[in-house]
Amino acid sequence: MPNRDGKSTFMELALEQARAAAARGEVPIGAVIVDGDGAILASAGNRTEELRDPTAHAEMLAIRQACAERGAPRLPDCALYVTLEPCPMCATAIAFARLARLYYAAADAKGGGVEHGPRIFHQPTCHHRPELYPGIAEGTATKLLRDFFAARR
Repeated sequence: MPNRDGKSTFMELALEQARAAAARGEVPIGAVIVDGDGAILASAGNRTEELRDPTAHAEMLAIRQACAERGAPRLPDCALYVTLEPCPMCATAIAFARLARLYYAAADAKGGGVEHGPRIFHQPTCHHRPELYPGIAEGTATKLLRDFFAARR
């Protein structure tokens, strides 16, 4: 159920993208980018296997899509909703895109780049740090990932 500001609705859309990725045999990660007025600019799920592209993470695809929609390389009034803590590559792209806010569901102690691993936004060379909102729908996203990997073992 969405809360008053709609944030859970946007994360639910990201979770739908993650479920669609899982159905395609991709790691179930989904992302949604929303502008300052609450309009959805982009949504994507992982497509690394399908596209045979190691950069085809949900966040990267959504950033590319939103930038194309806007006709601009930066998204300073936008928020990214993603079902897993972004990896270092995606965190760097988030900084380069100047996204204002990052909402993510599950933490990624092994491969994360935001609050784990290299902590990209805390590096002195990082020129933009979005506001962080971790843990939204964490249980749902974690279960989706666990179920996906358990089915492959």
